[in-house]
Amino acid sequence: MCSGRVDLEFILRAFSNGQDGVFIGGCKLDECNYVTHGNYDALSNSYLAKKIMEHIGLNPKRLRIEFMSGADGNLLADYTDDFARQIKQMGPLGRSEGIGKKQLKLKIDAARQLVPYMRLVERERFRVPVKSKQAYVDFFESRETNVLFDKIFSDKLAVSQIMLLLEEKPLSTGDIAKTLGLNPSDVSRHMISSSRYGMVRYDTAGKYYARV
Repeated sequence: MCSGRVDLEFILRAFSNGQDGVFIGGCKLDECNYVTHGNYDALSNSYLAKKIMEHIGLNPKRLRIEFMSGADGNLLADYTDDFARQIKQMGPLGRSEGIGKKQLKLKIDAARQLVPYMRLVERERFRVPVKSKQAYVDFFESRETNVLFDKIFSDKLAVSQIMLLLEEKPLSTGDIAKTLGLNPSDVSRHMISSSRYGMVRYDTAGKYYARV
């Protein structure tokens, strides 16, 4: 299977299911058997996934992508052995990051809900025009890209987490802020915007927000 078929959703789903690490192996860059060069799509998805992981508090080193040919069996064994040792040193998912299981699943599932949105954003804002490893490194590791990603993703992730919380039960602004570690003023801003879109309603008597 082409590594380009490894969707962002697959990576996040693996972590949501409790996997401690994800390894992606692809064909050597610039040696793709297809005109699509899907291994560059895999490289792009791995960069985006790592940025998402950083936002939700996971060590991005829990995800690794390597490129090799079909004849590089020994190299594959070396890569996977090294990755397994690294993950073992990190320990179980969330523990070394200081995130509880329930909170971690909420964060990952909230990020998963944003995958369709991130696919659109990737096509419009994070598409690297030149297919070369250095071009991808320069683009995705630049300060400008990090600032753009923070601006695009942070608010969306916060709203996604809030919506998942409100599926369980109605909550006040203070309860939401305390649970997610957000500023109450930011929660209020998100709720006002979500109310306008008909996503939530505010109960004036109970002073809480609930899903519509």
